Amino acid sequence: MSRRTTLLPSWLPLDPYILALLGTVGLGALLPASGAAADLEEGASTAVIALLFFLYGARLSTREALDGLRHWRLHLTVLGATFLVFPLLGLAARGLVPAVLTPELYSGFLFLCLVPSTIQSSIAFTSIARGNVPAAICAGSFSSLAGIVLTPLLAAALLGGDAGGFSADSLARIVLQLLVPFLAGQLLRPWVGGFLARRRKVLGYVDRGSILLVVHTAFSQGMVAGIWHQVTPARLGLLLAVEAVLLAVMLTLTGYGARRLGFGREDRIAIQFAGSKKSLAAGLPMASVLFGAHASLAVLPLMLFHQMQLMVCAVIAKRRSRDPEEPAAAGGAAGEAERATVVPDPA
Repeated sequence: MSRRTTLLPSWLPLDPYILALLGTVGLGALLPASGAAADLEEGASTAVIALLFFLYGARLSTREALDGLRHWRLHLTVLGATFLVFPLLGLAARGLVPAVLTPELYSGFLFLCLVPSTIQSSIAFTSIARGNVPAAICAGSFSSLAGIVLTPLLAAALLGGDAGGFSADSLARIVLQLLVPFLAGQLLRPWVGGFLARRRKVLGYVDRGSILLVVHTAFSQGMVAGIWHQVTPARLGLLLAVEAVLLAVMLTLTGYGARRLGFGREDRIAIQFAGSKKSLAAGLPMASVLFGAHASLAVLPLMLFHQMQLMVCAVIAKRRSRDPEEPAAAGGAAGEAERATVVPDPA
């Protein structure tokens, strides 16, 4: 294994989790859950996502969150990129229908543009690149909390009938599944925070395993409903090309935009990584509520974008870690990055 790895380019980010996701998709296609097994799996996926957001809440220090409010310009910049620039680019892609994207794939692509930012992976890449880690923690958390409300509302406004599952009841279900566990984690943090901090590696497996279960559930539903016959390899290739352009545009806008707004190096790194990514952990349960039986096709663009952003941002983070130190940043966020022990996860 080690001999084979040395033959690969050193810049190529090999994440076993990406292979696990692909394997889960294949398993969902070959052995989809149906009947009582599907009901049981759907209930289990709902429970593990609630657990995932409980853990997010329990890990986030309330003091860190309050301290992060002082960086309001940074957080507004990330929120603007996530819930304003991304949706505008998604709407602009409407001109690619039907020549490049089918209407169904475009609905999923637009939904991808409405999903909140990641938490753990933004933190991890910011840490690798010697950026402002506390700011990345708060920016990702604030984006996820805002997305619990903003994503369904934007989906209702921009997707219309495509998000046929949207209603006051669906919004309440999303809040109950995501926000309530997060707040419960915050309330119980004084008692469980230390326990979770000592078991970070184990909890990383919980994070990853929960997403694998939700992915299998979504793709099983798609196979049972027979909707995968609507997607051809050529369409998938075109979708990947469009998403590559989207990611490149957002990385450029967040990077250069943060510089033009006068942010320092560490803050620019946090803005670029938190403002250019989308959360699979938040998007999957929202899609299952908003799109119902067609959720598997709706989350396909998000899944592909998620893998792409991990691989591209891993390369960028490694390169940014070699940036020359700015005088004002010495001993600041770089020290936080050295102390951080975060491993990229699927969020």
